[in-house]
Amino acid sequence: MLRQAEPPLVAVVRLRKRNEWTLPKGKLDHGETPRDAAEREAMEETGHDVAVHEFLGTLVYEAGGGPKVVHYWRMEAGHTPTHKLMRDVKAVDWLPLEQAVERLSRGHERAFLEQVGPIAMAAARGAGGVALPEGAQPGFHAQETERAGFFQKLLGFFR
Repeated sequence: MLRQAEPPLVAVVRLRKRNEWTLPKGKLDHGETPRDAAEREAMEETGHDVAVHEFLGTLVYEAGGGPKVVHYWRMEAGHTPTHKLMRDVKAVDWLPLEQAVERLSRGHERAFLEQVGPIAMAAARGAGGVALPEGAQPGFHAQETERAGFFQKLLGFFR
């Protein structure tokens, strides 16, 4: 999630439970598409309304004894929050890309942001010819409800 500035700023959130800095993310609500969940979670964790843009990629890692699947989109937030932070979030910082990567507590999130961050920054600046990572063009737009059901089942299988 980005906020327009020079350079653009990346949102990182500090979780209360483990006192870790992470990228905004969360769990799907029943019947929710991954894109809709990403938009909702970004708003809940940062307090900002967001505009959702292109898909950036998927990160899969071990959490709570099983795999966690997180889909990321480039999002832009306004300059001022419009909602209170959810209880699980202690703080939100908006940082330049390199500082955001350094601030993240989890290595897999640092590696992910190092790879997709420059692409998101270029897209936010309106740079032409921005190429998304291979396979970063999911079919979520077509048959979105059917795919959401598939992802709900897939995530349920891993729980």
